[in-house]
Amino acid sequence: MATNEFPGWHGTTIVGVKKDGEVVIAGDGQVSLGQTVIKGTARKVRRLSPGGYDVVAGFAGSTADAFTLLERLEAKLEATPGQLARASVELAKDWRTDKYLQKLEAMLIVTDGTELFVITGAGDVLEPEHNVAAIGSGGNFALAAARGLMDSDRNAEQIARDAMAIAADICVYTNGKLTVEAIKKNS
Repeated sequence: MATNEFPGWHGTTIVGVKKDGEVVIAGDGQVSLGQTVIKGTARKVRRLSPGGYDVVAGFAGSTADAFTLLERLEAKLEATPGQLARASVELAKDWRTDKYLQKLEAMLIVTDGTELFVITGAGDVLEPEHNVAAIGSGGNFALAAARGLMDSDRNAEQIARDAMAIAADICVYTNGKLTVEAIKKNS
């Protein structure tokens, strides 16, 4: 198969929901290569604890690229303890300007329980409106579902789980095997 015909890795839906002092990031477990499911139990949501400061991150895109970004984010958090916004901006600046990092194909949703950001390779650190963020192949489905559920009596985790279930029913690159991490506001 020629390089330009490579079907590419598809998959991943990550949603972040912030409600009532809690933020939940949920991600599915499916990794697909073309039309084939390669793995159904991947863990795309991680808890980082640089210097005892908890941060939850979810990633979409190339796994190796995402792990590189998570390592860089952790280093930025160690250099700026308790300052997720600053660490995120520093990571985004590096990602945008460093020739090696520019080639990375991934996106991140990160939270410290207070702030919720989407970080992209275009140099963006986006704080979502309506306290919901989503990335990945089923991200738009999960985003729409979560936004529709925000006014319900469900808590952040229930909204994230329900939004992911809806995305998994619609997106063929998303499954229902979830990793869910909740975090409350850091004191």
